[in-house]
Amino acid sequence: MQQPLYILTEDTQRTQGRSAQESNIRAGKAVANAVRTTLGPRGMDKMLVDASGTVVVTNDGATILGEMDIEHPAAKMIVEAAETQEEAVGDGTTTAAVLAGELLVRAEDLLDADLHPTVVVEGYDEAAGIALAAIDEVTLQEALDDDLLVRVAESSMTGKGTGDVSAETLADRVVAAVRHVTDGDIDRESIHVTTHTGASSSATRLIEGVVVDKEPLSDAMPRSIPDATVAVVDVKLDVRKGAVDTEYSITSVDQLDAALDAEETELRGYASALADAGVDVLFCTKKIDDRVASHLTRAGILAFGNVSGSDATAIARAVGARRLGTVVDIDPDDLGHADAVDIERFGGDDLVVVEGGVAAAAVTLLLRGGTEHVVDELERAVTDAVDGVVAAVESGGVVPGAGATEIAVASRVREAASRIAGRKQLAVEAFADAVEAIPRTLAENTGMDPIDALVDLRTHHEREGRAGIIASGRSGVVGDPVEHGILDPAAVKREAIGSAAEAATMILRIDDVIAAR
Repeated sequence: MQQPLYILTEDTQRTQGRSAQESNIRAGKAVANAVRTTLGPRGMDKMLVDASGTVVVTNDGATILGEMDIEHPAAKMIVEAAETQEEAVGDGTTTAAVLAGELLVRAEDLLDADLHPTVVVEGYDEAAGIALAAIDEVTLQEALDDDLLVRVAESSMTGKGTGDVSAETLADRVVAAVRHVTDGDIDRESIHVTTHTGASSSATRLIEGVVVDKEPLSDAMPRSIPDATVAVVDVKLDVRKGAVDTEYSITSVDQLDAALDAEETELRGYASALADAGVDVLFCTKKIDDRVASHLTRAGILAFGNVSGSDATAIARAVGARRLGTVVDIDPDDLGHADAVDIERFGGDDLVVVEGGVAAAAVTLLLRGGTEHVVDELERAVTDAVDGVVAAVESGGVVPGAGATEIAVASRVREAASRIAGRKQLAVEAFADAVEAIPRTLAENTGMDPIDALVDLRTHHEREGRAGIIASGRSGVVGDPVEHGILDPAAVKREAIGSAAEAATMILRIDDVIAAR
């Protein structure tokens, strides 16, 4: 008898065939179910506690999936799809995860009916192309004015905690921030979101400039400078040191005094050069010697040392300055201008507010809240709103929200399935059923009967052309989301369908899992 041949180590685990497919599908469904209840205006929050006891309370799908300690490789693929969604358009991560999970659920039924995984994958790929075309068909043709973009921002924040400030107020500020940095193209990197506790969320404001968490080098420096000339430097303002270690022999008091005088002259020269250039405010990314700080104080210059590189870039962009590698012979064109630079007290902390006015190339949304949990969730909501508005403007167009787009897509895919021959038709129909999981979940989270709601949605869509789940009172009703101002960026829907379909088809192609311990 021939001896068995082992090509894997004894510690290796191997799952093959149907068992591997079932394991991967169950893992994908588990991830989708973890975020399903957060979807929609009546979605619930999740409390995540890590090993160190840190607590995160959020409704944001990307945050939930990112904080979860997921080990299963197939489940990680769903998480990666959601991360791709977040990176691409900044919103719709929950939709992508739920849709990917539902595609796996429908595929499992087809596999049980003896359809080959390759047939299912081909059907899903074809259905995804039909779905993307359907999204283009339902994209609204209205001009993207401020009122429309405010509705998009509000819809992005739906279901997320905004404290005691209304979503409409936040949406107005978000749109104003995006418009401020729009000059043909949108500079997303120039929109900053900063949080600080110690006040209610109604104290949130939009600053035409940047906010930096730094304290001045000396309490004797001015705390407010209007019409300020600003310098941003990347050089250490300290006594110069040689590149080679050198020792000097001092044999008299006169030599020591001369050395000290030389040092003092050098340090005083930094402050004199800045003052002669007309600098009122200095931001330095390196260390500033205490003696230099003293000379700067006497010159009436407000100075900050050890500023982070990202903050320095933001400040330079906001005031129109260049980051300098020297303070000698400063060109006036290298300096920036701010309408005002103020040090404001927030609780026990100082924040530097650099306001560049209408000419500022950067803006900051300063979010306030009573606790860290409140401001963190508010930050996630506002960031999603900013990304949603940017996606709508850059990618062109918005679509009806509240599940209306998914109903239209499902109807279009189901109609196209009737013209597809062979078993692949079943996969295309399954794709349509999976897309309807989004409005069905919205209805369930709103308190409606999901089956009755889905039937009403289909009927209303056929009769009126648009149908979504509108939260009303303690439950919800079927209506036209456009009339209620519920709009989503078309790019978010496209990316969600694309990333979910890719993740699901990749998982379905796997029939062998080899895992080393």
